[in-house]
Order: sequence, then structure tokens, then C-alpha cells
Amino acid sequence: MRAKRALYNVITNLILQLVAIVYGFIVPKIVIDYFGSDVNGLIASITQFLAYIALLESGFGPVVKATLYSVIAKKDHNAIANILKTAEKFFRRIAAVFILYVVILCVIFPLIIAKDDFDVVFTVSLVVIIALSTFAEYFFGITYRLFLQAEQKTYVVSIIQIMSYILSMVAVFLLALAGQNILIIKLVSGLIFIFRPILQNIYMKKKYNINLHTAQGNYPIKQKWDGLAQHIAAIIRDNTDVVVLTIFTTLAEVSIYSVYYLVISGIRRAFLTLNSSLDASFGDMIAKGEDENLRKSFSAYELIYLTAITVVFACAFLLITPFVAIYTQGVTDANYIQPLFGYLLTLSGLVFSVMIPYCSLSLTAGHFKETRIGAWVEAGTNILVSVALVIKFGLVGVAIGTVVAMTIRTIEFVYHANKYILKQSAWLSIKKMLISSVVITIVVVLTQIFYTPNPTGYLEWIFIAFVVAAIAMAMSILAYTVFCKREMVIVAKQMKKILRYNRKR
Repeated sequence: MRAKRALYNVITNLILQLVAIVYGFIVPKIVIDYFGSDVNGLIASITQFLAYIALLESGFGPVVKATLYSVIAKKDHNAIANILKTAEKFFRRIAAVFILYVVILCVIFPLIIAKDDFDVVFTVSLVVIIALSTFAEYFFGITYRLFLQAEQKTYVVSIIQIMSYILSMVAVFLLALAGQNILIIKLVSGLIFIFRPILQNIYMKKKYNINLHTAQGNYPIKQKWDGLAQHIAAIIRDNTDVVVLTIFTTLAEVSIYSVYYLVISGIRRAFLTLNSSLDASFGDMIAKGEDENLRKSFSAYELIYLTAITVVFACAFLLITPFVAIYTQGVTDANYIQPLFGYLLTLSGLVFSVMIPYCSLSLTAGHFKETRIGAWVEAGTNILVSVALVIKFGLVGVAIGTVVAMTIRTIEFVYHANKYILKQSAWLSIKKMLISSVVITIVVVLTQIFYTPNPTGYLEWIFIAFVVAAIAMAMSILAYTVFCKREMVIVAKQMKKILRYNRKR
């Protein structure tokens, strides 16, 4: 059952990420073409400012999920209901505070962007409209979403999200084509996303006999304050760049950042989703004390995961700026061709993606307290370096801040996950990372020497990406076969089991 659910989660999550990536590219492109780079930058900036409300979640969500793993494994239905009721009460309070935060933002945000000459009423209306779906998530949906993820049913959440993305994308396109203004377009899009938590709750009530009305809601959830450090670091990591650019530069610069970040965020989401599809399985192994099984399973997963990273980021380093050039053809209100920034943002995406499985393993095991110092160091480093460098270097400065902070955090999680959870030498992971790094470097350098990619259209870009990906894949398999023979044998055995299972079906 665990393997079956993991397979469902992986497939639906990959589809979700594909749809989310398409959505992330199409909608900003429509906004830029119909309303300009400044409006696109304004939307990106408001979205990031609203994301800071998640600080109030205090890292509570991951702690709740980690707590649920053990009681689900024990099938303690009373404890499950009590945990969910406790979480629901907490998130309802966040929803109430969120309303106050939006009111404050409506006052201060027009002052922050006064240099960009946007009408105050227009700006305030946009803040309120974009806030709608975030409010609905905290008030209606986040509690049951955490339960479904811990129950290894992430695929249910994914299917609902896929439907909302598709409906929203169609609505944005048709409304823009019909000549509607951006406020109407964002309002309709936001209302569609509100249905996500509603459908989620309907599924829960039909599928599970969990009565939160009679639950006490006083479950002593441990480490919730330690989870705060983890969450603050994540929020600062994901939102500092845009906020710093909004304050110290222009909305056009924010738009440039957001377009490049479309590529990197799409890649990051894909790897986050791949990992989240399996972290419940690892959490189940940890809860049941299956240490040897965990080591073998994670080692095989690690090899496949790092191979995927090698292939994807070899392409990203070479093709992110050419993609942006194609994506923004005909746009003249901002200079989107920023190769150095593209390289640095891609490097930050690479470091983040490498960190994902080790971070997930540490937090799934409930090690919030043990890794909280690194969270504060990451957050502080990101802010200090970004602010120090943004005035002189602009986009490049904030990208450097993110790379430095993420590198520190990645080192911590790789060491911690190996020593305290897998109970093995961190060198086993570092060796694989070094192999991936060398392969990416060789592919990028040789390609630049013998053929500098400069596609003029999407089809040519896709063709080059396939060629680069094939080369990186072949080199990765060869390198891992030579230097990680034992792990490759484990992966081969796992693949044979899957093939036999599919033939029997």
C-alpha cells in the first residue's frame, strides 16, 4: 500500500508541477503583453509581501504533519481528531490576523511603491483581491491538507490543484482577450482558487469519519516554537529578494527577477513535489524504526534524485537566459537579458534543490529543535548580504545573498540527516553531489566552447534542451556506475521489482 500510494503521489504531483509551470509561464506573459512589466512587477511584489503572513504559521504546519505520522501509524483516531482540531483552531486565528495584516499592507504598500506612480485605489484593490485565496487556504483548507499529506494521499490535493490551475489559466486568457482590466482578471482567478480548500474538505468528510466538532483541540504538539525558526528561514529565503528589490530598486527590476524566477521556481517546485511524494513513506519508516530499510531506500532515491538534478540544471545554466530572451521578445519597457543574474539565480536553484531531500528527512523525523540555529543563520545571512549588495549590484546582489545563505543551510542539513537520521557518514552523500557538480560543469563548459546556444524560437530551444539533457544523462549514468557501483545495483534491483509488478498487473 505504501509503494502504491507513493506511486500515485509521484505521478499526480509531476502532472501538477507541469500544469503549475505552464500556468506560471502563461499568466505572467499575458500580464506583460497586455498590461506591461510594471504591472507584472507590482503583482509579483504584492504576492511576496502577502507571503510574509505565513510567518504567523510559525512553522506549525510541518510540526503538525510530523506529529501526525506517528498517530496515523498507530491508527489512533481520537489523537488524529484532537491534533487536527488543535491545528484548525490555530490556523483560524492566523486567518483572523491575516485580515489585519492586509489592512496594514493596504496602507503602507502604496507608500513603498510611490516612486512607480500607481494609483492608490488600484494598488489597494489589487492587494485585497490577491489576498483572497491565501485567506481561504488558512481558514478552510490547510488542516485537512496536512492530514492528507501525512496519510500519504498527496495525490488528492494534487488533483484538486490541477483542476484549479487549468480553470484559472483558461479564465485569465479569455478575460484578457475580451479586454477586461487586471483587477477583474485577478478577482476571477482568485475566486477559482478559493474552491480548492472547499473541495478538499468535501473529500475529507466523505472519505473519513473524523469529527472535529467533538474533538477537544488541546493536543500538546511539541516543538512548535522550534518549527518557527525553520519557517521564518523558509519565508525569508523565498521572499527576501523581491521585497529588497521593491524597496531599493524599481518594479521593472522586480518584473525581470520574476520572469527569471519563473524558470527556477518551476524547477524547485518539481523537485519539492517529487520529494513530497515520498517523504510520507520515509516518515512511516522512521516512525516504525525501519533504519536499515530507510538507509537503502534513501540511498537509491538519492542517486536517482541527484541524477535528475544534474540533467535539469545542466540545461538550466545554459538555457535560462535564451529562454527569457524568447519569452520577452517584443518587450521594450525593461532589459530582460541579464546573463550573470541568470547564472547566479540558477546556482541558487541548484543549491536549494540539492538541500530538499536532506531538509525533508530532518523535519519529517521531527528534528526541528536540532536544526533551528542553522535556520536563523540562513535568514540573517540572506537579509544582510542582499541589502548590502543590492544598491551597487541590483539583481546580482540579491542573487548572491540567496546563494550564500542557501549554501550554509544545505551544508547543515546534509550533515545532520546523514549523522543523526541515516546514521552514516555524510561523505556518502557528498561524493554523489561532487559527481553531479563535475558533470554539470563539464557539460556547461564544453557546450559553451563548441556551441553557444542561441535559439530564436521555442522549438529550437526545446531541441537544444533535449540534446543537452541526453548528454548530461549519459555522463551521469557513466559517472555513477564507476564511482557509486553499490548504489547503482540497488537502483537496478528496485527498477526490476517495479517492472515485474507492472507485468503482473
